[in-house]
Amino acid sequence: MRGKTTPSAPQSGERAASETSYPSPFNRAMITLAVVSAAFISIMDASIVNVVMPHMRGTFNVDLSTITWVATIYTIAQIITITMSAWWSTLLGRKRYFLVSFVLFTLASILVGTSQTFTQMLTYRILQGLGGGGLIPVAQAILRETYPANRQGWAMAMFAAGVVLAPAMGPVVGGWITETLSWPWVFYINVPVAAVGLALVSIYVYDPPHMKRGINKVDWMGIILIGVGLTALQVVLERGQDEDWFDSNLIIVMTIVTIITLTALVIWELRTEEPIVDFRVLKNLNLSASCIVVLIFGVIMFGTTFILPQFLQNLLNHGPYETGLVMLPRGIALFCMMPIVGHLYNLVDYRILMCGGVALAVTSMFLMSGLSLQTDYWDMVSRLVILGFGMPFVFVTLTTVAFSTTAVADINSATSLYNLARRLGGNLGFAVMAILLERRTALHRVNMVGNITESNPTFLHYKETLTEMLVRKQIDPHTAQTKAMGLIEQTIDKQATMLAYNDIYWVMGWSFIFVIPFILVLRAKQV
Repeated sequence: MRGKTTPSAPQSGERAASETSYPSPFNRAMITLAVVSAAFISIMDASIVNVVMPHMRGTFNVDLSTITWVATIYTIAQIITITMSAWWSTLLGRKRYFLVSFVLFTLASILVGTSQTFTQMLTYRILQGLGGGGLIPVAQAILRETYPANRQGWAMAMFAAGVVLAPAMGPVVGGWITETLSWPWVFYINVPVAAVGLALVSIYVYDPPHMKRGINKVDWMGIILIGVGLTALQVVLERGQDEDWFDSNLIIVMTIVTIITLTALVIWELRTEEPIVDFRVLKNLNLSASCIVVLIFGVIMFGTTFILPQFLQNLLNHGPYETGLVMLPRGIALFCMMPIVGHLYNLVDYRILMCGGVALAVTSMFLMSGLSLQTDYWDMVSRLVILGFGMPFVFVTLTTVAFSTTAVADINSATSLYNLARRLGGNLGFAVMAILLERRTALHRVNMVGNITESNPTFLHYKETLTEMLVRKQIDPHTAQTKAMGLIEQTIDKQATMLAYNDIYWVMGWSFIFVIPFILVLRAKQV
């Protein structure tokens, strides 16, 4: 496809602001509401399905391994589109591409809810991911150019609020809707939000005059390498646990494909005149260091989002809605702190803000490593709220610093790579947490089982106590003894899993500390 490579003039009826002028405060508010809400529902739809999958299984009559493709296929489509969003923005124009993505996401949301077969469900989820993936980096790029330099902290606070709150709100919203309505409404709720967002974007968003419109040559090789490489990577990360990792030929093949294609992608794109992914922008130290930090934080934050609901539901026997209520206060703390940090950005050194956030996050993780099966609601919430207060200091500041030294012409490419790093970090977090949980549970179980011997007085006393309790319930002694051993096995399984969760939070606490050197090398323009 060929087109002009010079900046395009505003279309009829549009007003493009000059590079030094910005929308009025009211218009900025409308733009912020529109693009942040779009990014929010796109991200939330990646996590909201986790609590409705059991209901989907009943509808489509598929097993657990099969139903998880509803989440996997959306993530694959979303990540591929995030990577290509800068290219599409250049080809179509940023506003037009955002509107096309928004419409595609909305229509696909309706179709997902009306799916009659599992094949239809997967097809529509792919379309939804292709639409949703374009909303996230473009929303950030639009916000970046909507606010002046002295308001960038506030702008990125609003974006970070949407990005961080969405995964936390997913279980709450999904659990409530599933219990009060039915699972299709999890997707239908996107429609009114999208209707308002589309109207606001159509009225208030304009492409800046400096944006290049059109391309001279389609990078077909880049498109193929991205599609194959990222799909293979996502299959490894999302399906590795179910396939028993490298004991599976599928995972081995997908890993080899990932390494070959993504290596070839980087080499090819660096040599291409009009790359579909411009890796050259990573020469900017701020951006490259920020991508590393956000990847690590993605592992930890999204990993927490992955394991916490499992802990609450599997060990503490909470339902989906109760689980959401436990996680909600953390989201409220995040939301409250976002604008405060956005205001502090121009008043306090960004490294102090980020290190303060890391300190709160580390404190929260180490406190979480002391959880037990007797942990009550308020004890759990207090530890999570500390994390909620700390994360905005990192995410808001990092999101602002990352692009503070990026050339205006590179904003689209920079936001695409930054959001790709964040999303890949999240998926890597799911894989890492699943591995740690499985391995540490097995280790603790072996250690505990080793203590179940006839020479252990504690074990013998506990067994006798359980047996006597069961006998008093009119169970014959032999059966009571067998049931007592079964109860002991269940207790061991729960305690081993509990200790594994404690280990994971301890590891995450130290992982937060690992990002401090990268924070210290950042250099930002503060106004």
